[in-house]
Amino acid sequence: QVQLVESGGGLVQTGGSLRLSCAASGRTFNSVAMGWFRLGPGKERDFVATISWNGGSTDYSDSVKGRFTISRNNAKNTVLLQMNSLKPEDTAVYYCAAARETVYSGSKFPEEYDHWGQGTQVTVSS
Repeated sequence: QVQLVESGGGLVQTGGSLRLSCAASGRTFNSVAMGWFRLGPGKERDFVATISWNGGSTDYSDSVKGRFTISRNNAKNTVLLQMNSLKPEDTAVYYCAAARETVYSGSKFPEEYDHWGQGTQVTVSS
């Protein structure tokens, strides 16, 4: 059974940092793009960051650019999201996702992902 499991969420003060981890099991995702999305209270699911199959290309939403960093370790089948300078508006459930087999270079469109984790809560207090 294919699973993506996120961890590392929690409660942090404004300006703090968290590192989210996504561990894949059941198959490897070394040949596809991976992404992070978030669902905030009263909001739609938003793109956060994406990384190409080999880690050579990344993209971020404007709201997190310069503060968040996505990376991957294909040997360990994991994807990380380092979040620095956190703001209350970053409060959300964060989801890791693996793209469809034809998507290699990264994508900000949720419809191009076919495996999703259960999410991890990030709360930033003011």
